[in-house]
Amino acid sequence: MLKIDNLHVSVDGREILRGIELTVNPGEFHVVMGPNGSGKSTLALTIAGHPKYRVTGGRITFEGEDITGLDPDERAKRGIMLAFQHPHEVEGVKIIEFLQQVLVELKGMDPAEAYDLIVEKAKELWFKEEDLHRYVNVGFSGGERKRLELLQALLIEPKLLILDEPDSGVDVDSLSIISRKIEELHQRGTAILLITHYGRILGHLDREKLTVHVMKDGRIVKTGSGELVDQIDREGFTRIFEEVGA
Repeated sequence: MLKIDNLHVSVDGREILRGIELTVNPGEFHVVMGPNGSGKSTLALTIAGHPKYRVTGGRITFEGEDITGLDPDERAKRGIMLAFQHPHEVEGVKIIEFLQQVLVELKGMDPAEAYDLIVEKAKELWFKEEDLHRYVNVGFSGGERKRLELLQALLIEPKLLILDEPDSGVDVDSLSIISRKIEELHQRGTAILLITHYGRILGHLDREKLTVHVMKDGRIVKTGSGELVDQIDREGFTRIFEEVGA
C-alpha cells in the first residue's frame, strides 16, 4: 500500500533522510524506532506531505500512485492520516464543529448523524459531550491531546495511520486507552506506522503483530520482528548499531 523508494529529504538545506526504503502492506503494523535526531519524525511528516520537508531524491507511492508531489489534503483524501507528536491548539474552532465538518466532507454524513457518532465515540476516549464544545486542544493536557488525535482516527478510519510519538507526554491511564484504540483500529483493517524512540507504548501492544525498523542518521539500519523491541529494551540502540556496523 505504501512504498518508499530511496527517499532523501532535506530541511532548511540540511539532509535528514538519506535513502529510506520502506514498504507497508494493507493491514500491517510497523514500528519505527531510533534515538532522538535519527529522522523518525521527519519520515512521518514527509509521508504526510508537510511542505517544510523537501524531497530531494526517491519517491513515495500509495496504492500504486506516486504521491511525492501531492499536497497534504490530497494525501488525506486518499486515506493517509498523521497523528501529531505535538498537536497544536486551534483557538476559535470547537472540537465538535471541526469533527462534524470532517465527517460531512470525507464521509458525506448528515451533520446531525455526525454529531451523534462523535459523541458516542468520544465517550470511548473519556471525553464528555461538554468537552467537545471546547476549542481544539486549547488548555488540554498531553494525554487529552493524544486521545483527541485517536478520536479523529476512529471517526475517519484511515487506510494508513501514522502515529508520531503517541506516548510522548501521556499519563499511564491515557496510554492504556490510546494503546487499546490503536489495536482496535488495526483490527478493523487500518495499517499502522508508529514512530517512537522507546518501547513504553509497545508494552501495551501485541508484539507478534509488529514489524520493527531501527533508524540511525536518516537510514533504516535494521528490520526485525517484535522481539527486536525487547533487545532494544535490554541493550539499547548502541548495541544494535554495533551489530550492523552503523
